[in-house]
Amino acid sequence: MFENLSDRLSRTLKNISGRGRLTEDNIKETLREVRMALLEADVALPVVREFVNSVKERAVGQEVSKSLSPGQAFIKIVQSELERAMGEANEALDLAATPPAVIMMAGLQGAGKTTSVAKLGKLLRTRHKKSVLVVSADVYRPAAIKQLETLATEVDVEFFPSDVSQKPVDIAKAAISHAKLKFIDVVIVDTAGRLHVDEAMMDEIKALHATVNPVETLFVVDAMTVQDAANTAKAFNEALPLTGVILTKVDGDARGGAALSIRNITGKPIKFLGVGEKTDALEPFHPDRIASRILGMGDVLSLIEEVERGVDKDKAMKLASKVKSGGGFDLEDFREQLQQMKNMGGMMNMLEKLPGVGQLPPEALAQVQDGKMTGQMEAIINSMTAKERKNPDLIKGSRKRRIALGSGTQIQDVNRLLKQFTQMQKMMKKMSAKGGMKKMMRGMSGMLPPGMKFPGR
Repeated sequence: MFENLSDRLSRTLKNISGRGRLTEDNIKETLREVRMALLEADVALPVVREFVNSVKERAVGQEVSKSLSPGQAFIKIVQSELERAMGEANEALDLAATPPAVIMMAGLQGAGKTTSVAKLGKLLRTRHKKSVLVVSADVYRPAAIKQLETLATEVDVEFFPSDVSQKPVDIAKAAISHAKLKFIDVVIVDTAGRLHVDEAMMDEIKALHATVNPVETLFVVDAMTVQDAANTAKAFNEALPLTGVILTKVDGDARGGAALSIRNITGKPIKFLGVGEKTDALEPFHPDRIASRILGMGDVLSLIEEVERGVDKDKAMKLASKVKSGGGFDLEDFREQLQQMKNMGGMMNMLEKLPGVGQLPPEALAQVQDGKMTGQMEAIINSMTAKERKNPDLIKGSRKRRIALGSGTQIQDVNRLLKQFTQMQKMMKKMSAKGGMKKMMRGMSGMLPPGMKFPGR
């Protein structure tokens, strides 16, 4: 996510980190590079101009804190301006209404509205403990109604049936009436998309909005079509009182221009990011965390939240007790950790939230990116006997050859897994010792640039 912008800005800002004092002359070249990086990332030109001018105004003649060098102070200014461009703070959904609170989704065809309806429904059900009803008012695409029904079953929220012979306004009215009778907390209305903005579409969606009177009207936009998105966003913003934006397909957006531009274009906050195809791949948007990620400083708070949600706490407690009591950490435990990691979106999803990950060798990142590493490690462990998994020291020459053959890998792959397992084993021992977790967090803090802290700390 945002790899190109992150790499370019990280390289650019390194050039100023050794400066003794911030002056107009010595930041001129860096600001030019920052400007080029933002333009290459497809950030809207007015946003680039405002961003560069604000950084320059704040940096020249800046009183530098004793705890920071001038270079570090400059990076803090850039981080602060990135946050400001994206909205400064997370703005949650406002569901403080007499139930059912109605959320309406708007956007062009192909932006990811229907999948976003399902993802949002799941998020509200699992994290906010809300009962949710979803309904499709897209009478022009029968497949959209069926798609939403399938997704609703998958995410375990209620689906209200609709038909292409009905009018969108009638569908929405019936769904809301049903939700009132069943005391449902939230109704999410999926509206029709088009391949382009047209007058008939806008008239229809305005009439639908007036009828359902939603507490939230969310504009769903594809992060990969940022320039088209700018024009679309303007048209929707003029037609509807939008309350926020869902930026989809962010996991495929190496540039990051949409995240930095959309707030300026619509004047509305980004509320969620769609970060993958899975139904739980929807993240609340935190400008401070995204700014930190763009500057290569990671997003440890989001990582911690994901771990808290994704980890089976009972299993984690059993493992902790086992390690503490001297039972050790074996390959069965290691396999379970790999499976839990898969449940949290895979290793790359976790790695990219750690500070300094952009400095890892490209070949290592590529291996993690395609999921090869986790799948291969699981296959190797599955090819071992139960006795070998419990006693890894047994795995020597002939056993390694058998395991490699059984898992379709090479002996060096088996050796690599055993080495990674040993490192994990050592880490588990350290964490089980008194004050182990604090020491580990201090070690991670050392990965950040001097004077910087994890966001929110």
